[in-house]
Formats: sequence, C-alpha cells, structure tokens
Amino acid sequence: MTMVGRGVGSFPRVAVLTYLLFVAFGPAAIAADEASADESVATDDAENGDDAEPQGFGGPGSTASQILSDEQLGKQDCQKGLASHLRLYCDFKRVLHRENGIRYGVDYNALVQGATQSLGEDEAAGGVVRLFGTWTLLDPGEGATGFLTFKAENRHRLGTAIAPQALGGEFGYVGLTALPFSDAGTLVTNLYWQQSLPADRVAYVFGIVDVTDYVSVYGLVNPWTDFSNLVFSTDPTIAVPDQGLGTAVRWRFGANYYVVAGLADANGDPSDPLDAFDSFFGEGELFKHLELGRYGSWENRVDENVHLTLWQVDERTEAGIPSGWGAAFSYSTTLHERWLSFLRLGYGDGGGALLDRSVSTGLAYKAADNRSVVGLGLNWSRPNEESFGAAAGDQYTAEAYWRFQLATHLSITPDVQIVKDPALNPGQDLVWVLGLRARVFF
Repeated sequence: MTMVGRGVGSFPRVAVLTYLLFVAFGPAAIAADEASADESVATDDAENGDDAEPQGFGGPGSTASQILSDEQLGKQDCQKGLASHLRLYCDFKRVLHRENGIRYGVDYNALVQGATQSLGEDEAAGGVVRLFGTWTLLDPGEGATGFLTFKAENRHRLGTAIAPQALGGEFGYVGLTALPFSDAGTLVTNLYWQQSLPADRVAYVFGIVDVTDYVSVYGLVNPWTDFSNLVFSTDPTIAVPDQGLGTAVRWRFGANYYVVAGLADANGDPSDPLDAFDSFFGEGELFKHLELGRYGSWENRVDENVHLTLWQVDERTEAGIPSGWGAAFSYSTTLHERWLSFLRLGYGDGGGALLDRSVSTGLAYKAADNRSVVGLGLNWSRPNEESFGAAAGDQYTAEAYWRFQLATHLSITPDVQIVKDPALNPGQDLVWVLGLRARVFF
C-alpha cells in the first residue's frame, strides 16, 4: 500500500536559509579560517594551564575534550582583548582554573529540520542549553590527576510539535536524524570522578557517566559539532543506555595500544540522578563493554584509530527489553593531514538497539584549528528484527554537513540528509531532510 506524506511544509524555508548560508559563506569561509589560524597569536600554554591535566579518557564529545576545543577556538580573542568585557571574562576563567582548578563552559545549541515527505509532522526544531566543567581536586603530578566532571543540560522544543530527535519516526525511518535534540527537559548527564595514575597509562571513571563519551568513538563522533544522524555518531547497533551510574577503566600498553572496559546501569535515567544508586545496585541490570584498539599517536588518538568493541546488556525486566550482545569495528585515519576518512561496522543481536546491522563510511576535511569542517557520510543499515519485525527492510542514509565559525563563539552548520527506503514507510523511495544547526559557547 502506498503511503502519501503530508507535503513539504517547512522544507522551503529551511532550504532557502541553508542555500543563502552556503552562498554567503562559501569557499571564502574556509580561506578566512586558514588565514586566521596562520595569524594566530602564540600562547603560553604552561602559564594558562591548558596542558596541565590529561584529558584522554573520552572522545571529542566528552566534557573535558569539549572544554579544550572551545578554549582553543576562543584563545585568539582572549589574547587580543577585542572587548574589555570579553577580556575580563577570559581573565576570570583563567584565574578560576589556576587558583581553584575549575574549568567550565556554557553553550546553547539550536537545530531546525524539515523533511520533504512525512506520514505525520514534517518539521522539527529544538534547543539545548548546557553547563559543563571539570574541577581538579588532586593536583597533577607526572600525569597523575583526579578531577570531578559535571554537566547539566535542558533539552526542549522550539515552537514545533516535535523535537528533531523524533522527526525520523514521523516519516518511517528507523533511526534518529538528530541525536541529542529531544524534549527531555532538565538532565544531569555527567557527574563522575576521573582518576589517572602516574604517566596517565591507567585511568578510570566512576559516577554518572555517558558511555558514548568513550565507547567506540572516533574523530567525528560529537553530535554538537559534527554529524547529526545517529548512524555516523554513536554506533547504532550498540544498545547504549541513557546516562546513569557506571564505571570504566582505560589502560594504555605497549607503544600504541589501549583497552577500555566497563559497565553501566542499563536503566540509566538522567532526569532522576538521585535514583542512580538504587537503580544500579537494586535492579542490577547492566550494560558491559570491552574495547581493544590501536592509535597512531596519543595526541591524535581519535583520528588515527582502529578498534574492536564488544558489548553485552542484561534483560531489562520492567522495560520489557530482552538481553543482547554485539560487536562493532571502527577504522579512521588522516590523509594529507586534514582529511579524515572512516569505516565503521556494527552487528547487534537484541538488547533494544534500533539497528541490527550497520555499515558507515565517509570522510571530512578539517581546516586549521578546527574552525571549519566539511563532512560526508554514507550508511547502510538493517533495523532490529526483535523490535520492528522481519518485514522491516534495509535503509540507506547519506549526510553532508558544513560547520564553520560565523564568529569566534558562534558556529553554523547547514546539513543535508537523504534517506532511501525508510524501513517503516515502504511506499516512500527518497526523503530529504534539510537542517540548520547553530552553537554559541562561552
């Protein structure tokens, strides 16, 4: 039976806005970024304490990595003191870190998406405001340090009936066209202790964790700054739980090898952090993971990386979700210094993940200082048979995005996604999803 969508709705508005941004900030944007990087003022990192703490446990989307990335982008303005209030703010953050060991960031993220065809809603908009940071309580010494990581956020709709995270389901897609942009309200997504031992060869975390910060990560995994679709960020065949109580250990051995192992509450609920201990120890339904990998150099560990991740999750009795297990493989490498290519394969058997099979590949160009990134990804996937039935067919997804700094503290990301053969809408051949994302940080 052919299923007819509602039409194009918001699509023309999003299309026009995205087109204008591509035209207005076309090749000149990357050139400007390159020139800005070449003219950047030299920085005394030792004085500012930028390298005083090892931040190597999580990937680009982790709290510590996000703070360092934002500091690098804003460093030039802070040094030049373009405005007195900006200089005062930079000095305040620097002193807070030096005197009290506290580093923090604040950002607001907004996303609007429109689909060309839909069985229901065809437009979605959402926003997320976040406060995140680290508080070093044990002084660094030869790579050994201990600090508290915290992050609270509010996820909300922006004037539409649904948030972007729900848009894929509206046109029959088994997946998420936007990973974190939901309508979940106020959440505590990080509140954990991270400890590294001397020389940072061994490190561990314990507390309220987001396992996607360190399980099967690569250089384009951050949904706030890179790909929006689930299939190109967190591996969609891994039944990762929501943020909750968990622990993990990372061990670097040999010259270029590492292993990460851990477990987390399979029933994590970031909206109720006070229930974390009762849920973890009371219900005892856990997500376990083990990852073995190799990196080219520790400084470039997420870009030059190959790893195999194994996972298993217990049956979630109250939620009615069976146990499951799976494996994921990821390979990424840099070409000519600024081109990053990747290949990611995933297999899952049960556990409640959206997909049973997934193959993703693509590449991205990263300009100097990460001020402009252009990415392209292609994916084939098969929905979870336990959840969607054997009749749900294969899906194909493509995504292209371009993130550029419109201003030092403001990035804009036009984004185009194409879904072929959405599994729950067999009468629809192609659905285009056009998006526009903005992020402002301080």
